[in-house]
Amino acid sequence: MTRPRPRLRIGNAFSHTFLVGWALLTTFPLLWAVVSSFKSDDEILSDAWGLPSKLRFSNWVRAWNEAHIGRYFLNSGIVVAGALALTMLIGAMAAYVLARYQMSGLRVVYYAFVGGMVFPVFLALVPLFFVVKNLGLLGTLPGLILVYTAYSLPFTVFFLTAFFRTLPTAVAEAAMVDGCSHWSLFFRIMLPMARPGLISVGIFNFLTQWNQYIFPIVLLQGEGSEKRWVLAQGLTALAVNEGYAGDFGGLFAGMTIAMLPVLLLYVVFQRQVQSGLTAGQLK
Repeated sequence: MTRPRPRLRIGNAFSHTFLVGWALLTTFPLLWAVVSSFKSDDEILSDAWGLPSKLRFSNWVRAWNEAHIGRYFLNSGIVVAGALALTMLIGAMAAYVLARYQMSGLRVVYYAFVGGMVFPVFLALVPLFFVVKNLGLLGTLPGLILVYTAYSLPFTVFFLTAFFRTLPTAVAEAAMVDGCSHWSLFFRIMLPMARPGLISVGIFNFLTQWNQYIFPIVLLQGEGSEKRWVLAQGLTALAVNEGYAGDFGGLFAGMTIAMLPVLLLYVVFQRQVQSGLTAGQLK
């Protein structure tokens, strides 16, 4: 029976120590924000690392109602749901064609999507502002949905193109022999087979769109635009206003409310994310 080499054991110990340290480094700020959301302002300022004397759910109620986090949460949900649905539908269809069909010009289209991943978004803000304005969508949620979709498509197409290439061609050929049309082949066979990849890229797009800040700041302008703010704008305004008023408990409650959908989404789909990220290596 062979024993593990000392270098291998040292490498495993170092990697495990690094991963545990990284997990603590990323988890501790989240837990601290959640605990602070139940504390009073005096407890936060006098004992920042201590536990609250009692659970103050009034901080959450105050943030939801008085700071309008509920309204911003709903706006973010509408924008992200619409943008995510469009991104996944258009991105999956484009990636499927790029991965499974042989036609002239498709390689140019593919590299155009890849080039969109490295294009600095700040260079497009000014022309994007005038394009959305000329379309009559400035300061509206549909305009923000379209911009989010266009922003997320390059990475979605790049990721799903590689994933569709790993799917077996024998299944598609058998379906075509049985009389399946191209549309039925995509929606009824290939799309369900690509579910792990769709979930993985969908979660990444959700995180990006949920935390987006620069696009809402630029595009949600005009009279009464405060009613259409998303969570990133609402939390920024809450941080500024409550910073002067001293309501730090409400501020941490608003931050926790914004974090909950992201955490719940990852907890529910963590297995699908892992399988989706490793599926491309199993071909």
